[in-house]
Amino acid sequence: MSKYVIVDLEMCIVPKPIRDQIYHWSAETIQIGAVLVDENLEIIDEFNTYVHPEYGEIDAFIRNLTGISSFDIKDASKMKEALEKFVDWVPENAVCVSWSDSDKMQICHEIEAKHIDIPRLNILLETWQDCQKTFSKKVNRRKTYKLSEALIATDIMFDEKFHDGLVDAKNTAMLFIKMEKEPDLVLNEYYRKLRGEKVESEMLTLGDMCPALSIVFG
Repeated sequence: MSKYVIVDLEMCIVPKPIRDQIYHWSAETIQIGAVLVDENLEIIDEFNTYVHPEYGEIDAFIRNLTGISSFDIKDASKMKEALEKFVDWVPENAVCVSWSDSDKMQICHEIEAKHIDIPRLNILLETWQDCQKTFSKKVNRRKTYKLSEALIATDIMFDEKFHDGLVDAKNTAMLFIKMEKEPDLVLNEYYRKLRGEKVESEMLTLGDMCPALSIVFG
């Protein structure tokens, strides 16, 4: 069994004039968060670093969304050095996993735009896994799920501080581990009831509902 590195990036916006002339992508990385899951499907280590953007800026929206300020990234490494640190931290033969393929594509965009060449990173990108797509297949639905919805639907008690790279990586890791341990992943009955799906037991007790309610409304 492989080791898995669950990755999440946070990004800022690149102003349109710069996108038109220099850097042709709408976002730039400001944080790399990751956790290491071992062969026993346990989280055993974590990686977290801010990244100093070369073209983007942290405006009020991004600051409120992520909690990351211009002060946090002021003395941080640029993307090349941050990626080198990340790759050095990743164990040999580990597989990277993220929620959707957007983080993988963001890395691809930046290494192309900034002429970053890290041979081992290219190998990691080739074997990168999309946990969001795996989840939809597991529950036999075409729907594209948000991470928060997938966590609620599978009864996972999660950290609600979304849009923090390390927190999102940990939340994704908990869901990934559950999927690896449970080949026949089933959504909880209360969630399915909310979605208007037929469940085996139409009558749900208060005891059945309270765990889900504490997640949804807590």
